[in-house]
Amino acid sequence: MQESRKLHDYLIDRPKPKGIDVLCGLKHFAIITYAVPVDRFQGIFPDRFRLDTVEVDGQLMGLISVVPFIDVDFTSAVFPFPKFTMGQTNYRIYIIDTETGERCVWFLGTVLDSWTLAVPRYLWSLPWHSGKVSFDCAVNEVSGLYDKYHMETTSGWAEASVSLTQDESDQLYFPGFPDNESALVYLTHPLAGFYYRRDGKLGTYRVWHKELQVRPAKLVSANFKLLSNLGIVNQSDQNAPYSVLIEPLNEFTIYLPPTVIG
Repeated sequence: MQESRKLHDYLIDRPKPKGIDVLCGLKHFAIITYAVPVDRFQGIFPDRFRLDTVEVDGQLMGLISVVPFIDVDFTSAVFPFPKFTMGQTNYRIYIIDTETGERCVWFLGTVLDSWTLAVPRYLWSLPWHSGKVSFDCAVNEVSGLYDKYHMETTSGWAEASVSLTQDESDQLYFPGFPDNESALVYLTHPLAGFYYRRDGKLGTYRVWHKELQVRPAKLVSANFKLLSNLGIVNQSDQNAPYSVLIEPLNEFTIYLPPTVIG
């Protein structure tokens, strides 16, 4: 069983942006999470990190999330600058940094639908890949819930599609956690990410955001080829997620440039 966590223990004041730090809204923000046997994560990240496991039906599992959204009003957090809109799909595994004890994520990579991909991919060697990301969504004006949520990603690296829906009867349910708040801290509030750069070196980045106002949703169908290609979540299991959360719009601060560790 994961330990009890209170969100107020993890909320921090926003570090003052400077330099090339970025502010962006994340629209149609979803977190589709799968619980996976721990042996499927062997060799994916360095020994410095360990899987942040959850016990589900008596078995230790790791959690991996697919996070699609549209960057809206993507711009400098410091200076007047043009605003960009672009679709994005992230893939992340929940881990613990054994050097600091911080709970964070291992970032497998992202698909970005924008010409601005050149900056993170080539200047900073981030594991970002080009693709076409499209959304077809409808939010009920009365309930604020999604009557329809469909995302398609066309990409040689990580082709994907997912359909979600929401209803007032949807409930939060997180096996392996003592309560919903503890699970939401785990799933929605890691502020640091680590990854292998395209040159093989270890990199890290940090973000900041307020408490995310996510609500539960149901998965109608999913096809995440990266997860099946890596042998992490078989295609036959992708329609049975651990949890699905959606927030129509939130705001993130991203601190740049990313740091090279070695």
